Amino acid sequence: MELSGEHKMIRKMVREFAEAEVKPLASEIDETAEFPWKTIEKMRELRLLGMPFDEKWGGGGTDTLGYTIGVEEISRVCAATGITMAAHTSLGVSPIYEFGNDKQKEKYLPDIVSGRKLAGFGLTEPNAGSDAGGTETTAVRKGDYYIVNGTKCFITNGSVAETFVITAMTDKQARTKGITALIVEKGMPGFRIGKKENKMGIRGSDTAELIFEDCEVPVENRLGEEGQGFKIFLHTLDGGRISIGAMALGIAQAALEASIKYARERKQFGRPIGKFGAIQAMIADMATDVEAARLLVYDVSIAKDKGEDIIRRAAMAKLFASEVAMRATKNAIQIHGGYGYMKEYEIERLYRDAKITVIGEGTSEIQRLVIARDLLGL
Repeated sequence: MELSGEHKMIRKMVREFAEAEVKPLASEIDETAEFPWKTIEKMRELRLLGMPFDEKWGGGGTDTLGYTIGVEEISRVCAATGITMAAHTSLGVSPIYEFGNDKQKEKYLPDIVSGRKLAGFGLTEPNAGSDAGGTETTAVRKGDYYIVNGTKCFITNGSVAETFVITAMTDKQARTKGITALIVEKGMPGFRIGKKENKMGIRGSDTAELIFEDCEVPVENRLGEEGQGFKIFLHTLDGGRISIGAMALGIAQAALEASIKYARERKQFGRPIGKFGAIQAMIADMATDVEAARLLVYDVSIAKDKGEDIIRRAAMAKLFASEVAMRATKNAIQIHGGYGYMKEYEIERLYRDAKITVIGEGTSEIQRLVIARDLLGL
């Protein structure tokens, strides 16, 4: 796919920033599991935390494809920073940007689109993962407030964000039609951050619990009408799947580049290992996979801006790109041999980081369910 001049400029700008500012800290934040606040501050200055949003709110004013390229390039050098950017933008900001009323937009968008404050999305619960419709968090209206009780888990940006969109059950009898979306802020009475998770990969990103104990959320913070929360989060997840596809694409691209470099330099039996057919076959398959994933992810990005139905295509892009990331990083380790297993090389980190892409935003199994149901008209 031939990119426009604007999109080429976006790639060049983000790649230069990623190489200079993000990559040098990638191994360190993986080792220490410390959130990269200094990097986030620099991304804020470049408007990378609000790329697809209108400039009047402090955004970058680019389209979805430009944003996708941005996530891809950041994730190519550091998936932990990439998922921080993706979760903030696609999950935290987008629901308010797309479904918020004028008052809500005026109140929240300037801070979160500009990145002065980070945002997050509270959907997953201890007993509601793939079955997101099984939300157990409740919101009972009392006058001008909803009293919210429940726990959200595995929330990206959980302890560092200040604004969240969460789902809560306002009518248990209505099941998915009884789920409502609410905007909550750090500091609201009854809202606190629970434990921070110690993860296998993307260790420099922040993942934590959100705990609500008789939390008072003003009715004016309801996003849409009561019962529209399920619809809102399904729409939000479609966009989120594009960004996770872009993240997976960046990881796979990094694995491919590292493998090509190593195959040229590493010698065995008196010649570079890149001259052996087995290595060539793995690299050829990796390159083909990465290019196919890129076409899927870019295509659905363009379709989103056209206002087309992207449910199936977003699921396909996320499914394929994430599984490509797993295959590419696995083969990259094999190409590197024993060195690929060592922390001094980036390959083992890429392998650990890739795993979350087949889990988050809906597992591969759920993506296949979404695709099949859409094709079958179920």
